Amino acid sequence: MTMSNTGGRRKPPTIHDVARVAGVSRGTVSRVLNGGHYVSPAAQEAVNAAIRKTGYVVNRHARSLITGRSDSIGFLLTEPQEKLFEDPNFNVLLRGCTQALAAHDIPLLLMVAGTEDERRRIMRYITAGHVDGVLLVSSHSGDPVAEQLRDAGVPLVQCGKPMGLGSKVSYVAADDRDGARDMVRHLLSLGRRRIGVVTGPLDTPGGVDRLAGYKEVLTEAGVEIDERLIVSGDYSRAGGQAGAERLLERAPDMDAMFVASDLMAQGALTALRRAGRRVPEDVAVGGFDDSTAATESVPALTTIRQPYDRISHEMVRVLLAQIGGEDPAAVILPTELVRRDST
Repeated sequence: MTMSNTGGRRKPPTIHDVARVAGVSRGTVSRVLNGGHYVSPAAQEAVNAAIRKTGYVVNRHARSLITGRSDSIGFLLTEPQEKLFEDPNFNVLLRGCTQALAAHDIPLLLMVAGTEDERRRIMRYITAGHVDGVLLVSSHSGDPVAEQLRDAGVPLVQCGKPMGLGSKVSYVAADDRDGARDMVRHLLSLGRRRIGVVTGPLDTPGGVDRLAGYKEVLTEAGVEIDERLIVSGDYSRAGGQAGAERLLERAPDMDAMFVASDLMAQGALTALRRAGRRVPEDVAVGGFDDSTAATESVPALTTIRQPYDRISHEMVRVLLAQIGGEDPAAVILPTELVRRDST
């Protein structure tokens, strides 16, 4: 390694140093750094060993000037900032995506756009080329972000089925409808017949599909759909409490409740406790997600487990494939009923 002329400080190793130590050409080192295409296994191992020996670190700025890529990915949450801290699911997804990208040595940039002004600023940043692609989380119908990103040619993978964009946008989702069906079947198997539901937002695919699964199973079981037993929520703890209070007022004979997220179910448990209803003796309660909110609740929540680790890794896999030139793809993953003390 060469010495600088000022103070004897060592210069950082260069790609030329790696090539010299590995005994290969600079072009071979460059191909290894850009994916290892057209490089023999022996040459690749020699380059990797030389990188470790010299301590060479890729100059991302210089490489981006050559490749036209930023070598970073955006994690875009189109919700108010407080949702990031309140809802444990977002943090699980963020951690999983960060870990999946770390295996490719790609940093993840967190972006929150809960207002129109924030969306405009972040769209300018993204479309200026500061990220190579976007992992989009929690997009409501009428939210223009997914369509704007698609129209701008930005590689995009959405968490959850996109509403209104069909096969034009890649997505990874849990099977919300089937998960809801499993939960309602479970409540029916306990002998419960007056099953209320606090839905998710009905401008989101999860909200729509979980309500559809609830209705389908009741219809199959010959249980009449009673609109008094259906109220909407917003995936927040306060929304779950308010929804449960409305159900208790409208249907005091309710003997079970399917709440479309664990966080809302925590709020529902508070409402039931204040109303003097025992869980599960008087009212059985089922949630959705299997987040930390489910295990921290008293009693612990029976819920539907979403495979968040798989969702995160599949989102990253599909996005990197799309950045590499592949067509949009859709992945739907199965859910699982987890029985605990609330039913």
